[in-house]
Amino acid sequence: MSYPSWQEIRQGSIANTYSFMNPWYVPMIAEDMPTFMARPHATTENDLEGADVVIIGAPYVAGWGGYMGVDAKEWLAAPKRIRQQSIRYGSGYIQEFDLDVFDHLKIVDYGDADIPPECLVEPTAANVLRAQAAVELKVNHAMAAGAVPVVIGQNSPCGSFAIAKAVSERTKGNVGCVSLDTHWDIAPLDKLTMDPRIAGSDAWKFKTYELLHNFDQKHLVEIGERGMLENKEMVREFLRKGTHFYPMWKIRSGLGIEGLVNELHHAYEGTDAVYCHWDMDILGGAGPAPGDILGELAEPFGMTDYEVIRLAHEVGKRGIAALSFICIPPGSAAIYRVLVYVIMYMCAGLAMRKAGLSAPA
Repeated sequence: MSYPSWQEIRQGSIANTYSFMNPWYVPMIAEDMPTFMARPHATTENDLEGADVVIIGAPYVAGWGGYMGVDAKEWLAAPKRIRQQSIRYGSGYIQEFDLDVFDHLKIVDYGDADIPPECLVEPTAANVLRAQAAVELKVNHAMAAGAVPVVIGQNSPCGSFAIAKAVSERTKGNVGCVSLDTHWDIAPLDKLTMDPRIAGSDAWKFKTYELLHNFDQKHLVEIGERGMLENKEMVREFLRKGTHFYPMWKIRSGLGIEGLVNELHHAYEGTDAVYCHWDMDILGGAGPAPGDILGELAEPFGMTDYEVIRLAHEVGKRGIAALSFICIPPGSAAIYRVLVYVIMYMCAGLAMRKAGLSAPA
């Protein structure tokens, strides 16, 4: 089944009798791209005033024409398609919590970072840095307004290091990190450009801890890696420096989601801000779509959609400086809806924190 057109999605939402959305008008960023959850479209820095959460797209793929066996166009479509799927949901009311997120939070959509088109087809070091700077600019605008930036990206550094760097520069004290991933991304050098300035797909986390002075591995909660994918010396070095590592084997063989939630404190204790990064290849084949849609990124026994959504909600309740996504499985409407849930349930956590509420028993 191919991904539906915008007209098909829109008509389906209008026909959905359970939708409370006004079917005749949704704020639009482009002809086929509505705003996330039909929230106001912020086009200038002034439009961010009073915002609690700012949605930012970072459609960027690191490669010459494709990534991990999947066409670049499929990866690049993620920010648009997540916005498209979000209009299924006519309100911010989350029934499990008896909570309307929009009663407590002002959420705006700041559109996509202005990544120059040539950066998507000519991944030279100079172009990668230009693309990264475009994302940093919008993230800094959001943080200057006192909001939490939520960056929907696809590849590093635009969906990872760019956000970590902005958080680092705006935080006086230490920065904690909660990271979900199938891969550690701790190679010392970006293999695409071979340039030490580039925090690329397989190196962004190494570069974060090498270049950002207030990131320390003792405040890193690393979740989800598994299997025979990593260099042992690299992993052992991060563990030696204090990383709190929760592989899928440990989660599945006794820790469970409740135990994992209780381990999040390692990112919060002794820090002034926490950056959260969800690499969505963590789903593997455990989500609502087969792992094969990830191409070469597919690996066995990934996280479930519930676990990914639950962790987002839990960090929201504790408070975060920023949330970013990369490697969103391409082409599946159901997976894009998972991302809508991840963002909204994180926002529900922020709303509960802001309002001093707790989830119903």
